[in-house]
Amino acid sequence: MKALRLHGMGGLSLHDEPQPEPKLDEALLRITAVGICGSDLHWFSEGGIGEENLSRPLILGHEFSAVVESGELRGQRVAVDPLLPCETCEFCLEGNPNLCTDHHFAGHGADDGALREFMTWPTKALFPLPDNLNDVEGAMLEPLGIAIHTVDLGKLRPGMTVGIFGCGSIGLLILKLARLSGASQIIATDKLAHRLVAAKDFGATSTYMSQNGAEAAAVIRGTKGRSLDVCFEAAGDNAAVETAVETCKPGGRVILCGIPQDNRMSFSASSARRKGLTIKMVRRMKLTYPRALRLVESGRVDVKSIVTHVYPLDEYDEAFKTAEKRDGVKVVIQPEHS
Repeated sequence: MKALRLHGMGGLSLHDEPQPEPKLDEALLRITAVGICGSDLHWFSEGGIGEENLSRPLILGHEFSAVVESGELRGQRVAVDPLLPCETCEFCLEGNPNLCTDHHFAGHGADDGALREFMTWPTKALFPLPDNLNDVEGAMLEPLGIAIHTVDLGKLRPGMTVGIFGCGSIGLLILKLARLSGASQIIATDKLAHRLVAAKDFGATSTYMSQNGAEAAAVIRGTKGRSLDVCFEAAGDNAAVETAVETCKPGGRVILCGIPQDNRMSFSASSARRKGLTIKMVRRMKLTYPRALRLVESGRVDVKSIVTHVYPLDEYDEAFKTAEKRDGVKVVIQPEHS
């Protein structure tokens, strides 16, 4: 089979490797679609993410769908949960598997991901796809799950005013969910004009070009001076974090979802303290796959529209260049089309 491995910063190579053999609790998967995530780009451009660094050639990819090639689900199209929590630690038993400290995660650290033609994965982490969802939509259920968990942390209620700072795929999905939650006003910012157009299409009531925080005053004016009930930062950029803090109302919530390039976040402590803000960090998703499936299957959330580029596996170089330049929104690789 073909497998795409990262050997160092910017160093991707396609390899011929043996097809893996599934263990007793696993299924053999034929990979059909893989989204390139912001965290994949951290691995690609920096050779690591956070405190985790590349220690061996790694196969990236954790947003993916597949066809099951073995076992009781053979022939079934599935979306795949990339997280395998231990299910026995304190955090898992509390109902927070996303906080498990003894987990495996596809395309991260010691665990190879989905940018290959075949892989094995535990059957319990497979979610059958209904006939009205295609393979690309199946791969987008994982980022939608992240967005659902993010909105859950924001505790949105109908009539709230919402800010979304960063309109990549996660930011746009948060925006769509905020609209479904009944937000009365949704303000979105980004550095790229085409992503602001996408934000308008997804239901933003107003958009502003990010200008390293200078847009904060315009955002507040857009609320008639009231400021925002909940601010979602999805840019991985300290200026966006600062803007979220500055535009959030006293007693409001700031939810930080983006992954900063230098592994540091900063904001005005005096502003956050004076307002008594609640600041929460997003850690992956939390038991949201069934909800994501229902939202897409019912037509309430259109995940296809965030996918702007699709490439076969052997065009990986162009795919990662497109994603790194932030052309479009979401880049997907389909290994079976190579």
